[in-house]
Amino acid sequence: MAGTEKKPAAAKRSVGRPRKLDPDVMVATARRIVEEEGVAALSMRRVAKELGSTPMALYHYVRDKDELLMLTLSGTADSFPRPELPADPRERLLAVSVHMHDILGRLPWVLDILALGGLTDKNALWMVEEILDSALACGLSPARSVRAYRTIWSYVYGDLIFRRAAARRAENPPRVQYFPEMVTDEDAATLPRLSAVKDRWHEYAADYDVADELDAIISGLISRGTRSASGAPPG
Repeated sequence: MAGTEKKPAAAKRSVGRPRKLDPDVMVATARRIVEEEGVAALSMRRVAKELGSTPMALYHYVRDKDELLMLTLSGTADSFPRPELPADPRERLLAVSVHMHDILGRLPWVLDILALGGLTDKNALWMVEEILDSALACGLSPARSVRAYRTIWSYVYGDLIFRRAAARRAENPPRVQYFPEMVTDEDAATLPRLSAVKDRWHEYAADYDVADELDAIISGLISRGTRSASGAPPG
């Protein structure tokens, strides 16, 4: 009958699979977020949103945020060539420690990830291996070699955190006075030593050399460790 013809049924829209993620792009996106905004800005939801995907899709590739952070670290150490290391174990210990400080100083975002504890780039462990091997070759026991590494790492990490804070403060000078400017002539009675050097504090600090300070730390670690091993009182 005219006018009663059935219209052809609309074709059903097929439900396709979610777009497959590229793991390399996922990791690169996570690294960019951490580099530009810090670790706190990184989340599975944030990465998924930037990739036009869902958090559940990311979980097919990584277990959690920590594993994603581990992947962002992967390969960072290899982007810096290993230095030629001296044969002398003490000099090798110093060279590796300075190298570790140098590369981390160029990768401030890595410090934030390392601060979480337990997360590291496995390819960077050669530095830990060299420090332990050098310390053992210098006469330290296995226990003291591990403690030596911890002491060196604490110095390296602490110095870099301090430098980053100082640089941030220099870019945005505070409106209030901080150390050492907060020390005034009125404090001379209670803080005589600080009062005596406060005006030249920045001048003295400008001569601060990381390699020299690490050299002094290493000298102390070796001296204490070998003296103890020889049976002499550790005093």
